[in-house]
Amino acid sequence: MVVPGPVWGRVFMSQEEALGLAFSSGTVVERKNLYLSPEQKKQIEKKAKSKLDSNLVSYYIGTSSRGSEGVAFFNSHIVRTMPETLMAVVNPDGSLRFVEILAFYEPEDYLPHKKWFGLFENKKLDNDLWVKRSIRNVTGATLTTQAITEAVRRLLATFEIAVAPALKDKK
Repeated sequence: MVVPGPVWGRVFMSQEEALGLAFSSGTVVERKNLYLSPEQKKQIEKKAKSKLDSNLVSYYIGTSSRGSEGVAFFNSHIVRTMPETLMAVVNPDGSLRFVEILAFYEPEDYLPHKKWFGLFENKKLDNDLWVKRSIRNVTGATLTTQAITEAVRRLLATFEIAVAPALKDKK
């Protein structure tokens, strides 16, 4: 007799649903692809204190009659042995609006409570944006909190170094 083991992993929402959370109705959402130069990649990694997996960055710009509503980034990475996918929405001033988990394939016990994600709201990339500084550690989810925080740092550095200058050039 074969007894199946636990099945982990869950998709919480689609990318389309996540973009619906990121931008209000009536906002025009446009996907952009950016190819980082070797120098940009080096600057981002130095500022984020974390390695980038690729020179290709895809992001979504939301624009309404009031102007830029912000930028949404999606990031997939390995937590312990399995992937997670998150969305981070960055305000035009470079602060985080929110972080949302779209998919998590580790046991859900390793996923921080939704309230924990509120710690990222209005944060900018600085030396306090680390677990055990301005981001609390979660017992039993240490690797997840570190992976999420590092991903957010990479996305904020990418915004600051590569995306924000391109948005300013558009104006």
